Amino acid sequence: MSQKKICFTLITILCFILLNGTSCAKKTDTGEDPKVTTLGSIEVTAELLEIPGEIRNDPLYDYAHVMKYRVLTIHRGALEEETLYVGQYNPAKSRSAAADARVVEIGGNLTQFRVGDIHRMALEVPIDDYYMGGIINKYFGQVDDPIYWAVWTNRVIK
Repeated sequence: MSQKKICFTLITILCFILLNGTSCAKKTDTGEDPKVTTLGSIEVTAELLEIPGEIRNDPLYDYAHVMKYRVLTIHRGALEEETLYVGQYNPAKSRSAAADARVVEIGGNLTQFRVGDIHRMALEVPIDDYYMGGIINKYFGQVDDPIYWAVWTNRVIK
């Protein structure tokens, strides 16, 4: 084999190793963006603990689905609870596509709700002051905690 071919092969292998190493590096994202840090009166990073019942994917029915979260970090506002019950509007849709004529200023980068995921959220409370519509709340009658309204929801990657 010629020296040119050997050099080319070595350079190709080295490039492959370098590119593969950087693409496999663990990526982090705190979920911080200009919307989540300014909207709402409360901002938290929380783990999604439970989605009770089934998320309905019905384009004719707009609703908020109440989900259970464990607060990991409080970024803004005051909270006394470690567990939050949060209403997410039209949860079958990605947060970037959830807003509509009825609920204009909601969003985020979250594409799908999965138990165990971490979300950075801008919130308001109580939900009834910010949303008047259908609410699926499987916790009704079981807990007396306030229900928060998710204004902005981003996924956190650790």
